[in-house]
Formats: sequence, C-alpha cells, structure tokens
Amino acid sequence: MTIRVALADDQALVRAGFRMIVESRPGMEVVGEAADGQEAIELVRRERPDVMLMDIRMPRVDGIEATRQVAGATRVVILTTYELDEYVFDALAAGASGFLLKAAPPEQLINAIEVVAAGNALLDPSVTKRLIAEFAKRPELARKRPKELGTLTEREQEVLLEIARGFTNAEIAGRLHVSETTVKTHVAHVLDKLGLRDRVQAVIVAYEAGLVGSI
Repeated sequence: MTIRVALADDQALVRAGFRMIVESRPGMEVVGEAADGQEAIELVRRERPDVMLMDIRMPRVDGIEATRQVAGATRVVILTTYELDEYVFDALAAGASGFLLKAAPPEQLINAIEVVAAGNALLDPSVTKRLIAEFAKRPELARKRPKELGTLTEREQEVLLEIARGFTNAEIAGRLHVSETTVKTHVAHVLDKLGLRDRVQAVIVAYEAGLVGSI
C-alpha cells in the first residue's frame, strides 16, 4: 500500500528537498504541494493524503490553524527549525501527530512518515521532555481536568504520567516492571477511555490537567 504524502512549506527549495526524499522511497508518493496554510487546507480536502508535512510559519494561514482544520482528515507532522519552537506546543494541541526538525536526516523523515501513517504519534522523548515541560509552565495555559480521567485505573494513571514524561513503551515497561505488551494494552485503554487519537493528545491532556508539574 502506497503512503500518500502532501507537503506544505512556503519555501520552494524546502518542498523540493522533501519531495526528492519522499519519492526516493518505494511505497511513498507526493500527491501535492502547498506554499501556504490555505493551500494546504485545500490540498488535503482535494487529495486526502495519508500524511501532511506542515511548516508552521507560512503566509495567509499559518501551519497551526491549517493543522486545526485538517487534523481530522490527515495525519499532520509539523516541520520546525528549532527543537523548542514557541509554536510547536500549539500545533500539537491543534491536532498534529508529532513534529520533526527540518535539519533531521532523510532516514528520520522517512521514519516519521511511516510511523505517523501507521497511526502512531511521533514524539522524540528527549525533545518532548523539554518542549512539554516548557509550555506546561505557561501561566495562560488553562487547567482542564476531563471527567474521563476518573475512569482510569491506578495503573493506567501511572502509564499516562509516564507517557507525559516522554518515555517510550519499552522504557515505561522497565520503569513499572511489567512487559511491553502490558504497557501497550494500558496505553490503548488510556486513549480509549479519554477519547484520544494518540500519545500526543495524551501528553497534552496530562499537562493541561495539571497532572505533571515538571519533568
């Protein structure tokens, strides 16, 4: 099955570079390019790509608003120049499935597309710890505690906190002294009970609910 990828960046050279990388991979194809957020929204509606690589800073409509409008129709990977881009948290909250540094090597871009296309979230633990911890401290961030949090078992709450701290399933298994399969089951239950799409949304919920004060 071919993974259909769309590109959104206001720099033609950047788009050309990403297109070259994507099309060099068997089983992937670029179905369209957008030079701004509005074009990205229209592209998603027209082509229904599996994955959209989305820049944040673009004319007319920025990547955050574009992500908010297309997140239900495609999986969005935010492209950013800096690990702690001030807008990345907002983009994740808007529905992005993860983020990738523009300077990442080609194999990481390919991996990101494959991971997100498979329905998983792309969260690099080292970056996530700094990113989420930084923006969770923002005073204007409203604390919202969904009533569904009360439906989690004690173990599921522990797993949610470990996800929020940026740990992988394998790392969580080691920290909680259970099997990785058991962790995967708990993660699935957490996402289902909270009505979340992926781990990114779980991280956002944990921090917005004030469950994690610091990393």
